[in-house]
Amino acid sequence: MTDAKIDAVPLRSRVAVGGALLGAFMAVLNIQVVNTSLPDIQGGIGTGLDNGGWISTAYLIGEIIVIPLSGWLAEVFSLKRYLIANTVLFLVFSVACGLSTNFPEMVVLRAIQGFTGGVLIPLALVCVMLLLPPRARPFGFSMFALTATFAPAIGPTIGGWITDNYGWRYIFFLNLAPGLFMVPALAWGLNPAPMRLELFWRGDWFGVITMAIGLGALQTVLEEGNKDDWFGSPFITHLSIISGIALALFLFQQLRPGNKRPIVNLRLFKRWNFSFITVANFLLGFVLYAAVYLIPLYLAEAHGYSAQQSGMVMAWIGLPQLLIIPCMPWLMRRFDPRRLLAFGFLIFFISMMMNIHLGPNDAGPQMLVPNLIRAVGQAMVFPPITMIATSGIAPADAGTASALFNMLGNLGGAVGIATVQTYVTNREKFHSFIINQHVSLLEPATRARLDAMQAYFQAHGMADPGAARHQAVILLGHTLTQQANYFAYSDAFALLGFGMLIAGLVTLCLRKPSGPAAPGGH
Repeated sequence: MTDAKIDAVPLRSRVAVGGALLGAFMAVLNIQVVNTSLPDIQGGIGTGLDNGGWISTAYLIGEIIVIPLSGWLAEVFSLKRYLIANTVLFLVFSVACGLSTNFPEMVVLRAIQGFTGGVLIPLALVCVMLLLPPRARPFGFSMFALTATFAPAIGPTIGGWITDNYGWRYIFFLNLAPGLFMVPALAWGLNPAPMRLELFWRGDWFGVITMAIGLGALQTVLEEGNKDDWFGSPFITHLSIISGIALALFLFQQLRPGNKRPIVNLRLFKRWNFSFITVANFLLGFVLYAAVYLIPLYLAEAHGYSAQQSGMVMAWIGLPQLLIIPCMPWLMRRFDPRRLLAFGFLIFFISMMMNIHLGPNDAGPQMLVPNLIRAVGQAMVFPPITMIATSGIAPADAGTASALFNMLGNLGGAVGIATVQTYVTNREKFHSFIINQHVSLLEPATRARLDAMQAYFQAHGMADPGAARHQAVILLGHTLTQQANYFAYSDAFALLGFGMLIAGLVTLCLRKPSGPAAPGGH
């Protein structure tokens, strides 16, 4: 029998995998389009900026809790039932969010939506692992990569366009269109399997509760910490303590010898490649999501870009990947995926380092080349990192492996955003202090600059010399603040570049993939 016959993919499997990947794409895209439209949503439901952050935080809390549970719950209810049920619930709660009228209602609905949407990401990877034969998996991994990289890149563009033209409620209704294809695809493509409800009742509920409390508290700390001054806030301090205790109890429960049915099989980390690749994925999530957060923020603060304008800049990261990622299966069959991964991290590193000398003239057009280079790096990274993570994983462990891999990527993203938020703030203060030490009214250069600005204002209609001088001082202060901001954002991009450098070094520890998911395996 030829390889083609052995590895032929049935139509039902292709349809099921396509539907599952579409669900993962929807779940990732939903986060980005909502974040872009937060100011409009806050106004629409009558809440302020401080509270509005909980619209995103609630979703992420639900997502981070359910991802590690998805493998176990799919085993309990069967992959088909669990995936279809969560797809339907995700669509229902998307519509409910679009119809919500007040802040508490929106937060509750977003949390439930996150709890259902978080399932779609790891189970899409499970479908690739279980439904595709070995030679078809590189293509499946490449398509899975698009959900992780293309959706965050085009999300701000789509969110800004829909909000500006139709209103913020339609960003939630957007999910209905792909959902009309996804539900029938999963219903027809996935094979039915019996439920194993006895696993539910005999489940490790102490592990479930401690994990939910620990991860939920940790996600809240990461999302709200910078706004609340971290450990200067009793709320953040108490949540950090609760998270640390709960996660310590969770780890003890999962690893103790007497626990025959751990909710998450942490012993997968005994696998050499899986341990190192999850570290690399954590760093990748750290840099990817921090960059998606950082670039629009820089363009808005330094150059006054609107959300839609920033989205158009970010779109250049996503569009080239539509051309590059489909070529990755061919490359992964012909080259060691470790080399492709290391090369992708190197390119990603270069793109970050191209942004470490920002100034007044570095706006959207100047971000084009670094973004295009970054697009190549992302396309080179995601398919091989997924292939290496799943290589040699037994079908029985597919759900847990996918859950751990995706959870650590998401957690890396949360840590990355929290880190750059604080880092930019602190570096701006540092550079302001340094700059202000060299700017004094006693310095001839400073007085000459103020005299020139005062003369400018007087020449343009401000007759009072005192008022013109005052305006000149204000403008000088603004200029100094802007300069400190340029330095701070440059430092943040350097930090992200360093993260990619560390991830590249981690790949040197990987062993050549082997097992069912290895390239060319049978």
